[in-house]
Amino acid sequence: MTSPPSEIPGFYGVIPAGGSGTRLWPLSRRASPKFLQDLTGSGHSLLQATVQRLTPLCDDRLLVVTGARHVEAVRQSLPDLGTDSVLVEPSPRDSMPAIGLAAAVLERRDPDAVLGSFAADHVIGDTSVFRDCVTQAVAMAREGALVTLGITPTYPATGYGYVEVGETYAVTGAPDAHRVVRFVEKPAVDVARSYVADGHHLWNAGIFVVRAGTLLELLAQWHPELVAGLRRIADDPAAMDEVWDDLPRIAIDHAVAEPAAAQGRVAVVPARFPWDDVGDFASLASVLEESTTHPGLRVLGAQELVLSRDSTGVVAAHGGRTVVTLGVPDVVVIDTPDVILVTTRERVQDVKGIVEMLQHGGREDLT
Repeated sequence: MTSPPSEIPGFYGVIPAGGSGTRLWPLSRRASPKFLQDLTGSGHSLLQATVQRLTPLCDDRLLVVTGARHVEAVRQSLPDLGTDSVLVEPSPRDSMPAIGLAAAVLERRDPDAVLGSFAADHVIGDTSVFRDCVTQAVAMAREGALVTLGITPTYPATGYGYVEVGETYAVTGAPDAHRVVRFVEKPAVDVARSYVADGHHLWNAGIFVVRAGTLLELLAQWHPELVAGLRRIADDPAAMDEVWDDLPRIAIDHAVAEPAAAQGRVAVVPARFPWDDVGDFASLASVLEESTTHPGLRVLGAQELVLSRDSTGVVAAHGGRTVVTLGVPDVVVIDTPDVILVTTRERVQDVKGIVEMLQHGGREDLT
């Protein structure tokens, strides 16, 4: 059978779906993190949108890796997903064990499998450009590279890591691929400004495309015990409870991407599609369209529950009450049945600290 024109043969979509939801609290909670929320007003959760974006590229070759707390909600959200397409983590171990487990499982199913790891809670636009970037990344991955998609920076962000872009590769099917010189952790604002100005740095969105076997081969150089544990689980899922909690808690960037870049094994495809990780309420405002009913506001939820005059910002009306803003610039109002958050765009990064205060005060019921 011939694959549909957009499908990439041998390509598997991997979706790590985890997180505690602290920066978008109280919309997002531990029991209902942002990937399970409709944060764009589309009628679909971010996880559902991610699956819809990947399905044309990989058909039913999908793996969602999620925690035990969220597995039932994930299955309800994605009723067409096969039983063996959901991998369950007994506890959070960061991105490397999650993606590595998917790689170990896929290695057994298909030794030539190329996986693409895409976070469940990102907003991505322009699917045709997205498809082209992933296709190029797969071509590079089949040459043995670990490939990342680097986002063209639109401002000097200090909350993202950066990828320093090197020379172009000469690989058929990947005309835009470049060598990654190095990964840079979240820089100071003056450094970030220089990165945006020089045109040789891209945001690191944590999107990786690689052959499953290549990822495990690279990982084995620096964390052989982690690879051994992941392969043991893939061979015998019953070993999960015995092995998982002893695995190191580490991100894929630190475990593999950074040291592999130093060996010249990492490539980047510049991704010129709209992208946002919806990391806080300022980001949420940027992915919502301005309300035609309430000029100056971005409204998530029932428009009829919002009354506004001379105000700007974002309002989420999920509490069933009327929310009124009067003469308030850059306001953030999040109304839920049990919590109302009122802050400003300037202070949205501090929401995580409020969650920590609630936890220390014994109010786990609100987090």
